[in-house]
Amino acid sequence: MQKVLQEDDVVHIGYDVFQVSGSNTNWVIIKDGDSCTLVDTGYPGDHDALLASLDAVGLSPRSVVAVLVTHAHNDHIGSAERLRLACDAPVLMHHEEVPHARRIHLNQVSTGQVLAQAWRPGVIPWAVHALRAGGKAHVPVLAPQALPAMDALDLPGAPVPIHTPGHTAGHSAYHLPDRGILITGDALVTAHPTSRRSGPQLLHDMFHTDRSRALDALEAIELVDAEVIAPGHGPAYRGLPKEAVALVRTRAEK
Repeated sequence: MQKVLQEDDVVHIGYDVFQVSGSNTNWVIIKDGDSCTLVDTGYPGDHDALLASLDAVGLSPRSVVAVLVTHAHNDHIGSAERLRLACDAPVLMHHEEVPHARRIHLNQVSTGQVLAQAWRPGVIPWAVHALRAGGKAHVPVLAPQALPAMDALDLPGAPVPIHTPGHTAGHSAYHLPDRGILITGDALVTAHPTSRRSGPQLLHDMFHTDRSRALDALEAIELVDAEVIAPGHGPAYRGLPKEAVALVRTRAEK
């Protein structure tokens, strides 16, 4: 099932930064003139919508200088390999995420875990939608590259990686200091079809490789200097990371 991009799926969240809503997941375009850094790529079924989102902000696939990966779940790397091959754009991630992206191992929610939670509102509709979007497709990145440093990268937007393990071992957030934006991937989200909550929260336990570690990783982002959070799922949050993290912790204790 291919996602069809709607006009309101592309949201301008800061200076030349756009959050795009795919099939219950987001990616971010960081524009710099006629080039860009792309953070995540949605599900395999979001490929056409991804290309349409680039066009919507005046870019093309050839504008992509690099793809930054928050983590290598199918709903975040669905088009990463296609872009690498078609556009010669390197796919970069924390070194601990490289084997996951290669599919040497797979840290992803299992069918059994989903079935065990099938009684929860929203789980079955989400699972059906995820399957149709390519959630169980085999989409390895064949030549992923480890981030050269955990400092500002020489890419459009000068993103700064922040290791936030727990959701997966190599999960990373990306800070855009000059634009006041923090891209959190699934370290912190603001909505999900399997949750009745809105606003800052963790995904359900079944989605995390190590939930305790995911909670601890919030320390790495709570004091980041940003005014907008772009999550992997849900709308952008306008507020300080410290405020968002405090709310996540409060909710996680209940």
